[in-house]
Amino acid sequence: TGSGGKGKTTKTKMTRVDGDAMRVAKEIGLLVADMHNSNIVHGDLTTSNIMMRNPPSLDGAVLDGTPRLVLIDFGLAGTAGNKGVSHEERAVDLYVLERAFEATHPGSKALVEEALRAYKGRCKTSDSVFQRLAQVRMRGRKRECFG
Repeated sequence: TGSGGKGKTTKTKMTRVDGDAMRVAKEIGLLVADMHNSNIVHGDLTTSNIMMRNPPSLDGAVLDGTPRLVLIDFGLAGTAGNKGVSHEERAVDLYVLERAFEATHPGSKALVEEALRAYKGRCKTSDSVFQRLAQVRMRGRKRECFG
């Protein structure tokens, strides 16, 4: 909860973190790894650009089977032909995804960790990408602190 000023109180709705959500997070990681293994970077990898083809019903029913996810909005996507996509570009995709979760899905740290774990297990260059991701995170923190 937080104060909205003039006596108003606002509540932050926490993100659902359960078995279904963890399965979706895992599938996000696998989907991004497959995309990166195909030498494609998204360029705007936010949760708003991930659609679920078989969402659970709104009445609280559990997800039936494996989540079927689709990435949309490849307007900023890139490929590098035979040269391949750089580890930096892949790391920036992951960083943008982390930030999107943080900004729009409060309390989703476990989901981000699950997505990254699945990505690490499938992406052929994950060790190099994760080294770059650490550098990208540091640059992002400096930007937040110093403008």
